[in-house]
Amino acid sequence: MSGIAGQGCPRIVPEEEKKTLEEIERSLVKKYRKPIWSKFIKAIKEYKLVEEGDKIAVAISGGKDSLLMAKLFQELQKHGQTKFELEFIAMDPGYHPQIRELLEENCQHLNIPVHIYESRIFEIIDEKAKDYPCYLCARMRRGSLYNKARELGCNKLALGHHYNDVIETTMLNVLYAGNFKTMLPKLQADNFEGIELIRPLYLVEEEYIKRFIRYTGLWPLNCACMVAAEKIGNKRHEIKDMIAELKKNFKDVDKSIFKSATNVNMNSILGWEKDGEKYSFLDPENPLE
Repeated sequence: MSGIAGQGCPRIVPEEEKKTLEEIERSLVKKYRKPIWSKFIKAIKEYKLVEEGDKIAVAISGGKDSLLMAKLFQELQKHGQTKFELEFIAMDPGYHPQIRELLEENCQHLNIPVHIYESRIFEIIDEKAKDYPCYLCARMRRGSLYNKARELGCNKLALGHHYNDVIETTMLNVLYAGNFKTMLPKLQADNFEGIELIRPLYLVEEEYIKRFIRYTGLWPLNCACMVAAEKIGNKRHEIKDMIAELKKNFKDVDKSIFKSATNVNMNSILGWEKDGEKYSFLDPENPLE
């Protein structure tokens, strides 16, 4: 069996070790109200992520972030004033049967009516990019989710990227790509007209997502790709460790990194790019002057 398709088998958690659905749903608006629910609502309102009449495809990978996002959307639909529709979608790129079983079991326990559809992504990646699969795999997954969202008549696709993903992406770009580019809370899809990508966990810190999942007693999926687990030991993890180290002496360094993307001083940068065009502060037709 190939490195990509041969994922390790997950732990199936006995029902008695899990919190009940009622306890889990109540915890979102009670126990985790301040660090999770309030931050979710703030992002929804501040970035205008959910609007009247939306039909949102909620992408469920089976990991901790997407499971939480699905439950938050269900609570918002029950208690919010904005009327919108939800479609819960999960792509099976070629999971080991026990991983597929875990995904189904978790969604069933959480009362998430997920539509699981199959793709051949692991098989294709194994043929085309076996040694370094992550970039192509991510692009193919995203494209597949966009296609499924459009097929279901959705105008938005929700992904489970959180606050720490935003910070780490910013630093990855600065340190490894030599540019300043962050992860946006929403953006129009380039190749899928009429579909907007949204990130409702944009302000929710990963630590509280982990605490919530531990509280539920569920065992979420991880990446499920052995090549990624072995090779991508990885730049993102290095950035995560670096930020944790910096926080020992500057506890709000993560907040500063996050805030920097909202405080770009265009009068004090050497160059920038907009809509594929590059500009320099020396350009005679400098659009900022």
